[in-house]
Order: sequence, then structure tokens, then C-alpha cells
Amino acid sequence: MAPNWSLGVFGGIGHMSVDRKTAGVMVILLAVCLSGGCGERGGARGSTKALAPRVDLGRTIGSLGKVTGPVAMPVEGLGLVGGLRGTGSAECPPAVRAYLARYIATQVTEGKVDVDELITSLDTAVVFVQGTVPAGSWQNQTFDVRVTPVPGTQTTSLEGGWLYTAELKLRGAFGATTRALANAQGPVFTDKISATGADPKLGYVLAGAKVLDEHMVVIMLGGSDYMVASNIRNRLNERYGHGTARAISSSQIEVRVPAKYRPRKERFVSMLEATYLEHTPGLAEARIRTFVGKLAAPGDRYASEVALEAIGNAGLSKLGILLNSSDEEVRLRAARCMLNLGSDRGLQSLREVAMDARSAHRVAALEALTASANRSDAAAVCRRLLSDNDFNIRLVVLEQLRRLDDVSVTQRLVAGSFYLDQIAQADRKVVFVSRSGQPRIVLFGAPLYCRDNVFVQSADGNIVMDSRAGQKYVSLMRRHPTRPVMIGPLKCSFRLSDIIQVLCEEPLRQGKPRGGLGVSYSDMIALVKQMCDKGVVRAEFRAGPMPKIGLNVKK
Repeated sequence: MAPNWSLGVFGGIGHMSVDRKTAGVMVILLAVCLSGGCGERGGARGSTKALAPRVDLGRTIGSLGKVTGPVAMPVEGLGLVGGLRGTGSAECPPAVRAYLARYIATQVTEGKVDVDELITSLDTAVVFVQGTVPAGSWQNQTFDVRVTPVPGTQTTSLEGGWLYTAELKLRGAFGATTRALANAQGPVFTDKISATGADPKLGYVLAGAKVLDEHMVVIMLGGSDYMVASNIRNRLNERYGHGTARAISSSQIEVRVPAKYRPRKERFVSMLEATYLEHTPGLAEARIRTFVGKLAAPGDRYASEVALEAIGNAGLSKLGILLNSSDEEVRLRAARCMLNLGSDRGLQSLREVAMDARSAHRVAALEALTASANRSDAAAVCRRLLSDNDFNIRLVVLEQLRRLDDVSVTQRLVAGSFYLDQIAQADRKVVFVSRSGQPRIVLFGAPLYCRDNVFVQSADGNIVMDSRAGQKYVSLMRRHPTRPVMIGPLKCSFRLSDIIQVLCEEPLRQGKPRGGLGVSYSDMIALVKQMCDKGVVRAEFRAGPMPKIGLNVKK
């Protein structure tokens, strides 16, 4: 909340002790006031007389109706996991069997499938699929799902399985006539590196669910008024581009999120709420003075930043004053707002915040740079931080560089299952594996090498890596999934990236120049952890967090 400064307060500065941060805020507020008045101070504490008279700033869209944006939605479904090598179950509740039979029939367009035989096979398991459609999601956005055997069945393990396409519907509303919100499919991931040990009946399909539809933002008016609905539509199309808003009734306006705000839908919803219906140069000036003053003072700075972005480019000159603030958060918010409005005057401020190891706002500065800054400017800052002492910052930088498709990150899809990323511009050698979101093995400080004279074996003995002293290659073998024989050995270089690819690529097939051993992502990251822990690969091993589905979806 902005303080209600009075002439007496400014007049008494010489007689009071003021720290540098407070003095900076006072100077900025004074500059804003002298450039055109302090504007509205509605809700401010204190009873002293304001420097400028109270101004009626007009009606916002949020004051005229409820703006409803996409929210997180828990979803669930029933599915079938195949490829279980005898660890599935023949049992299936009749109602579940009937549903799966109908659903599978709609998915198979060629040939015939004996549904009963498929469901009763011990190589398949009927499962519950649960997840949460993210708030502000867009069409085809992916998210994690959890898979567990349906109670009453005898499934002993989902390890190595594959979830066939399953439809996901709003939790508690699952039924034949309920609209599906997402589909899910893909390899089942079982965590084998947790200190608590793996639960073979608990699996995840990482980034395996996909949102089906783009959900529009809707403005619901308090009453029926064609004139107000029409005015809101016209105002939003004027501010955010033709075709943004469409009045579909006298009380409802549908809003399409502009492309630049698709990854930031929640911010756009806040901007809609803060957008003023009436628009004149005089009102715009008063609003700018008001919110620049509030942004410089302690209080709800996010609301002020969003309001200024909703007003548009007219506020750039006064926002520029805040780039000189002694308060880092003020500089960050002003620079981010200006960048979103197309001005790069705040780029240096964002660079400084991102590079400051003591700053609490580094991630926000990095995200602002990669979202709105020139690609080369954003990439240059990110590359400098690839060797930052804070590993979490390095992960953020990696994500931003991938978004920018920067040459510093080499990315390869392995066996259509997970990504192998390599970053050469990193002083510290680290192997990072994801356990939520897109499956990914990241090699910081690549290339990483395995030493010779080693013998590494997976916990179950199914995967073997062997290299004798002086040998110029590594021998890789894997037990056949259905027969009591070993596949291999396949020769490979000592490069960790080559070892991962040879182990995980699909076995050799006709027409393919080379093949692998078909090792799963779950087994591969467990083997990489063992290699790092034993010093076979001289790199630190780090694993990302598990999916948080359990916090949002009832078990």
C-alpha cells in the first residue's frame, strides 16, 4: 500500500534518519509528483493532506465482471498398461472391462483386436490414471500422470510397461458422456533411485498427458447489458489486437489470449482485470502517475506493475524513472514491464539482477529476459550463467536456452523416449536427470567420459558394462526380456553420451543403420547414478524432484 506522503513529511527529511533505500523511494516519488502529481492514493493509511487531489481513475474490466481464466483441473481415467512380461493381471471389474472394450474399439481403426484376450493377458494391467491439467494450460501442453493398478487386481509390477492411449476426464465426473480434457500415453517410469526404494506398482508417465483443447478466458458481467458487453469487447480489441474479444451474449465476453501471453496466461488474466474501460489521454496520465507512485512504494507492487502494462506504452517515460531506484525489486518490475511493452531501456537492469549472486530475483529476471528480450541479448546472459555456483540457476538457464534453441545446448531424442542434453560451456561436471516433466538426462561440462578397467552391473543384474585395463572400448550387454540369454556385447566408446545411446536405443531392425539394447529410462538413470557414485564417471549426480500429483489428486 503506498504511503500517504504529506508536505510535512518531505519538509522534515532533514530532521530524521533515513536509510538509502527509503531515501531512494522518496526521491522517485517526489520526481513522479513534480512531473504531474501523485495521483490517486485510495486506501492509503494516514490522515495527512495529499500532494495531489484524489482522482477518479474510472472503471476497470475487473470491477464490471468476473474474469475467469483457466484453472488447474484434477483429471482421472482408466487405461491399460502393456509389455509387463507376466507381472500384470487377468482380473478386471466388469464395469471397467465394459468401458475399456468400448474405448479400445474407438481407437483401433485397422484390423481387429480381441479385447478380452488383451485385458486378461498377464502382460497387461488395468490401471487408474490420475493427473492435473495445469492452470493456464494451452492446447497440446503436456503434464505428468500417475498410474496405479485398479484395486482388486493381482498386478505385481508396472515396471517396463507402456500406457496405451487413455482419455482423462474431470475427477469425479468420469463417465461415457463426459468430455475428455486430455489424453495420456507413453512409457511407464518407476523411480529406482529413491532412498526409500522403488514401488513397482507405482508408475508415472512423464509429460505423457496432452491437453486437448484451448480454454478461453471468459468475462461474466454482473447483469445483462449489451452496451457494456459491446464496449468491453471494443476496448479489449483496441488494446490487445483485433479478434482478441468476442461478445457472445449481453453478459458474457470470450477472450482469446494473444500469442505473446500464451505461456503467461495468468498474468494476462490479471491485465484484463486491470484494463480500464474508459480511455482518454487525461485519464491515462492520471493512472500512470498513480501506479508508478505505488510501484515505487511498499505494497502490492505486482498489481501496480500489471496495471501499468495494461495501460500500455504511454507509461514508458515515467516507468523509466524507476530504473534508478535503490530498491532492486522496483528496478526489476519496472524493467520487466517496459520490456513487455516493447522497450529495451530496462535491459541493463535485468542483466544486473540476473548476474547478482546475492539477488533473490534472479529467476524472475532471467524469465523476463527470455520471454520478451531480443533472442541474442537473452542468450548472451544465459550462457554466462551456465557455470554459476547456484545449480538451481544453472537449471533455469538450461531451460531458457532450450526455449531459445541456443547452440550452446546440444539436444538429442533417444529412442523416442527421453532427451539427452549436452552443455560444453560449464566448468563443473554434473549429470542431472529429471523425474518430472519431460524425461531428460543432462550432461553439464560435456563431453563426460567413463574410465577404463571397470565392471558395472544394474541392481537386478540385467545390464552389464565391462571394460578391462587397456581395452579401447566398453562392452555393453543386457539380459533378453523374455528369454534366458544375454544380448550383446555391443562395443562402445568411453563417452557417457555414447554409452547412454547404445544402451537405450531400440534393438537393431531391418533398415536401421545401428541398434541398441532397448534399456528403459528408469534403468538408465539408475545405472548412471551408480556410475557417478562409484567414480566410474567423474561427475556429480543430481536428480530432479518427483511429480507432485499426490498433492492435487486424491489417491
